[in-house]
Amino acid sequence: MRTRILALLLLPILALASCARGVDAPAAASAPTPAGALTLDYATQFSVERFSDGYALVHVADGRDYALVPEGRSPSTLGSPNATIVTVPCDRLYLAASSAGDLLRALDALDRIACCSTSAENYAVPELRRALESGAIRYVGKYSAPEYETLLSEKCRLAIESTMVYHTPKVREQLERLGIPTLIERSNYETEPLGRLEWIKLYGLLLGQEEEAFAVFERAKRTVDELTTKLDAGESRERKRVAFFYVSSNGYVNVHKPGDYVCKMIELAGGRNALDGLALEPERVSALSTVNVDWEAFYQQAVDADALIYNGSIDGGMTTLAELIAKNELFKEFKAVKTGNVWSTSLNMYQESSRIADAIVDFKLAIDGDESRPLRYLTRLK
Repeated sequence: MRTRILALLLLPILALASCARGVDAPAAASAPTPAGALTLDYATQFSVERFSDGYALVHVADGRDYALVPEGRSPSTLGSPNATIVTVPCDRLYLAASSAGDLLRALDALDRIACCSTSAENYAVPELRRALESGAIRYVGKYSAPEYETLLSEKCRLAIESTMVYHTPKVREQLERLGIPTLIERSNYETEPLGRLEWIKLYGLLLGQEEEAFAVFERAKRTVDELTTKLDAGESRERKRVAFFYVSSNGYVNVHKPGDYVCKMIELAGGRNALDGLALEPERVSALSTVNVDWEAFYQQAVDADALIYNGSIDGGMTTLAELIAKNELFKEFKAVKTGNVWSTSLNMYQESSRIADAIVDFKLAIDGDESRPLRYLTRLK
């Protein structure tokens, strides 16, 4: 009831939101016609059909479509009746997907963000943290309970949500009821690391910065290509087994499903996923980007791994072996603990998604035990 009353009270403000369904605009001279597709090399969680006069139809793998309509042109769903109409180029963004923030930073587009659901102290990207601290970007509370009044007073025109919003569908419904269309960012469901980065092409399209987006992507692609070329040259060497994991407070071990982008990062870095042999329920594997496994199953697969990488994106990571062993004394029996080849990530590896090629290089150095230069995304536990 409170939400309904709020919507009625704020109706005058809704007229200001032009990035929504059914917004009136001058009539186009002719209906837009198909003009090819956006080139994607790795991403599978979205695709884009181009149309004449700058129109585009975005298909996201969750089944939702978005009709991108150039400002000043007639609204059109571009043949997809349920498509959400989004006026481009977009600004006044509400950012509720923290990993997307770094892609916007890479496009020098942080000034397009009006509101954010990640607080300054929880952002590892310095530029975003400073913008939040200065008030240039307003923190509006957690993604699950944003301050709708602030989103409207800040005239937010598009919400970029993470897949966590699937667990709070009423938030998405309320945003769209208030005239703020919602795009759910699914880059964490990509199976290729560069597929995750390739979402920058979608943001380039939304912001009118396609050329810059393609340039960022191509630079990262060259870095990865150079690394894999070197690895292919020494292909005869045996790949080291690497386990990437997180230990939850209830004792379960959280792992990335086989074949996802983190497992591919390990492969691109010259390693081999030590957890490929885990028996996982097929329906859970297809539905989630990570899964919980019991300690016994994890122990069996990882005890002889050459390297351990602790996923610190959830709890901030750790710096000592004692912290890891405190989670379970049996870690003392692990080969990687005995040899000292144990590492931890921090928040920045997940949040700095535009630098995924650099993270792969760090993985390569960690797997080889090479500390010839400081690593940005990994800390060796001592």
